[in-house]
Amino acid sequence: VQLQAFGGGLVQAGGFLRLSCAASGRPFSSYTMGWFRQVPEKECEFVGAIRWSTGISNHADSVKGRFTVSRDNAKKTVHLQMNNLKAEDTAVYYCAAGTGIIISAISSLRNYGYWGQGTLVTVSS
Repeated sequence: VQLQAFGGGLVQAGGFLRLSCAASGRPFSSYTMGWFRQVPEKECEFVGAIRWSTGISNHADSVKGRFTVSRDNAKKTVHLQMNNLKAEDTAVYYCAAGTGIIISAISSLRNYGYWGQGTLVTVSS
C-alpha cells in the first residue's frame, strides 16, 4: 500500500484547503483511511478517518463542523476538506491506512500500518 498526500499550503485564518491522499496497491475495501497531524514537540493528533467500504467517517472534536473526510472510490483518493481554518490547525498532515480497526480505536495511530509523507498546512492569523 502506498499513500501520497498533497494539497497543503499557506492560507489565512478563516480560509479553506482540501488535502488529498492518493492510494495505490491492494484493494482498499477493508481499509480505514485516517488523517493525523503533528506540530513540533507535540504528539501526533487524530483528525478524522473514513471506512473505505461504507464511507462512514469520524472526526476529532477539535475539527468537527469544520473538517470533513471523504473518499472517491473511482480515483482511490481520500480527501480532507478543511474550512474555517484557525492558526492552531497549522501542522504537518499525514494520511494513513489500516485494517481491522474497531470504532473505539479509530483515533489511535498505532492501528494504522501504512503512512504517506506529510503535507504542511500553515494558517496565518
